[in-house]
Amino acid sequence: MSLRPQGMTLIEFVVVVAIVGMLASIAIPSYRDYVLRSNRTEGRAALLALATAQEKFYLQCNTYTTVLNPNAATDCATGNLRLPTTSERGYYNLTVTAADATGWIAESEPASGSPQLEDVKCQWFGLTSTAAKSAKTSAGAANNGECWGK
Repeated sequence: MSLRPQGMTLIEFVVVVAIVGMLASIAIPSYRDYVLRSNRTEGRAALLALATAQEKFYLQCNTYTTVLNPNAATDCATGNLRLPTTSERGYYNLTVTAADATGWIAESEPASGSPQLEDVKCQWFGLTSTAAKSAKTSAGAANNGECWGK
């Protein structure tokens, strides 16, 4: 009766570790890109919610507003729109850069400390009252199709 050796050799173990390392080096960056792309929807959704709120404000006050204050009631006299200045999970900050009786311009950009600061392809989103959508990379180049399309 012969005895068979149990376990694996050091060479077999090194080969398995090398294969796992190669798979991880491909999978982790791909997963990170996927997470950044999926978080972009939060910035776009916040702008679309702002668009809806601006139209409701216009129906009540016959003008648009630049003032966003979630702690105060919507009020025509003060021009306040009760809407958060950050997106749902806090990844993006919302600002209305211009508003009058004819239209408005808003933007969302990553909040400080947000993981979206690493999203170099779609760092900034813009939306106007005429539904004109815009987006920029971290370098400031326009990237509307990729950012609003996916």
